[in-house]
Amino acid sequence: KADYLAFTQGKAPEFFVCGFHVIFVSTHLPAYCEDHGLPSWVGATSLSIIGIGNVVGTFCAGALGARYPGNKNKLLSGLYATRSLMFALFVTLPLHTVGVLAFAFLLGLLWLSTVPLTSGLVSDMFGAKYSSTLFGIAFCSHQLGSFFGAWLGGYIYDETGSYDLMWWLE
Repeated sequence: KADYLAFTQGKAPEFFVCGFHVIFVSTHLPAYCEDHGLPSWVGATSLSIIGIGNVVGTFCAGALGARYPGNKNKLLSGLYATRSLMFALFVTLPLHTVGVLAFAFLLGLLWLSTVPLTSGLVSDMFGAKYSSTLFGIAFCSHQLGSFFGAWLGGYIYDETGSYDLMWWLE
């Protein structure tokens, strides 16, 4: 029971944040780009580029987790720290087409690369018997974060006419 509580207080909130990021970006990035005067193809293309980066990043994260099984938590922390740094740079640097497309690819590398590491940690901590149930609980928190990422992004935009506050929350 103590291990379960440690898990839900540690990994589930990380996955909430992951869902918050992923769905905010996939829902609102195209509109954000257009609001800043970029052509509409930039936002749409950026989502495609995120998908390409996601395939590469998720595969690499899984391979690194398998190669360094004792360091999954450090790899996962590094992913979240890098993601935070990328959001900070994206918000502070001037917005232009090349920057958005580069951000999209780099974010794609980190997009769902959290999944193999999180599921691996769950399995390492609790064994195969409970890993499906516990990963399902963690994934539920991801979905709650997804809801808030999409909804809060729209709410903030409706209230302020800008996504700026939401980007800073990322």
